[in-house]
Amino acid sequence: MTVAEHYIPPKPLSLWSVVALARVLWKGDGNLLELLPAAAYHFDVGNLGYSRRSTVLFNDPGAVREIMRDADGIFPKSDLMVSALEHLIGDSIFVTDGERWKRQRAMIDPAFSHMRISHAFGAMKAAVDDHVSTLQERAASGETFSLDLAMSHLTADIICRTVFSTPLQTGVAVDIFEDFNLFERSAVQVDVLRLIFKPAWSDIPQPPEVLAACERIRRHLGTLVDSHLEHRESFDDIATSVIAATDQQTGERFTREELIDQLGVFFLAGHETTASALTWAFYMLADQPHWLERLREEIASVVGDAPLSFEHTRQLPLIKAFFKETLRLYPPITFMPRVALREATVAGRRLRKGALVMIAPWTLQRHSKWWPDPHAFKPERFLPEQEKTIAQGAYIPFGQGPHTCVGAGFAQTESVLILAELVRRFDWILTPGQTVRPAARMTTRPVNQVTLHVRPQGSQR
Repeated sequence: MTVAEHYIPPKPLSLWSVVALARVLWKGDGNLLELLPAAAYHFDVGNLGYSRRSTVLFNDPGAVREIMRDADGIFPKSDLMVSALEHLIGDSIFVTDGERWKRQRAMIDPAFSHMRISHAFGAMKAAVDDHVSTLQERAASGETFSLDLAMSHLTADIICRTVFSTPLQTGVAVDIFEDFNLFERSAVQVDVLRLIFKPAWSDIPQPPEVLAACERIRRHLGTLVDSHLEHRESFDDIATSVIAATDQQTGERFTREELIDQLGVFFLAGHETTASALTWAFYMLADQPHWLERLREEIASVVGDAPLSFEHTRQLPLIKAFFKETLRLYPPITFMPRVALREATVAGRRLRKGALVMIAPWTLQRHSKWWPDPHAFKPERFLPEQEKTIAQGAYIPFGQGPHTCVGAGFAQTESVLILAELVRRFDWILTPGQTVRPAARMTTRPVNQVTLHVRPQGSQR
């Protein structure tokens, strides 16, 4: 076990660009993180030499802010992002830009307001309580299980209950969950190839199983939308709020297809990204169990033996800091690619038309200029006083400015709840002999699934 005072959790290899490219293609695991050279963690702006397409990585917070704000409309979301997702989530808020994005964002924002999240908390808690029961059964049997799949199942259940008022155990929800997992596994290699070759080569088709999964997901989402449209008075959930949303200028509502697009984003982003972060959080808790004790002390002082409430999730600064540091080291969305529609200059770097403009929370949040001991896991960075010293714009796991993730508050509430409830009830024990290595796929995941077992907190080994 790594020395607790200076714990450096798993990170990718940093190789010379040509060697890194050959290794990623040979292994075929789509791990974009291993295409990053060591210099990417130190320069403010630099070229990434593995692509025949001009690819420029920005690590300067001011430049990142300028690109993401995109006041002149010349840095839309890249074709790499759009093409990988268009069959699944259409013209949703995750892939659109400009006026279309502004309209969608204005209509969706109320569904994720503070009041709506507090209203959804009961459904979140019910899903977590069911997961506790599952873990108690696993603890009793001594079963070893996949941490990745357990977190995916839990966060998908929360999304199903809060968005659709449907527990994951129901048939349609299970089908959606399984097809989303297939999509995440199978759409990866296409992205690597698209990144390497010229834009003219970028129409590499998605694998047939991905297209089939997308079609099934959209059909199932359509079924849930139709049920809400037909029986609106029977539901009081996030989908209901989005269905009722109107364009303030035209008074129009989302069409059925638009609803499927947006609700598909909620499921993809709402379960996959949070599951990614929680997988890393519980891996590190198992690898560094002294953190279990520290978090339990805070839970005991704030919550005691009472049921966790929405208000409690606002009163656990160390757990929040633990989760924020997890997001710093393992941002679910590793890259946020944009494309230059015309020649431009940002932070003194001239960009040619068609250049891939890469914003990478992975490198920005591990950059030696902005973070002391950048690869070490130090949750104290995010305690209230220390957090004030973090460079503005150097921490963007949810994006920033107008493009901050609409579900950021939802994800943080959900994650604090899950961490607090599962930490206070269980010890987490890794299966010996595992090699854990991060990979950038649809989200930041371990290359191989992490396996472990649990036992009731405080029981004998």
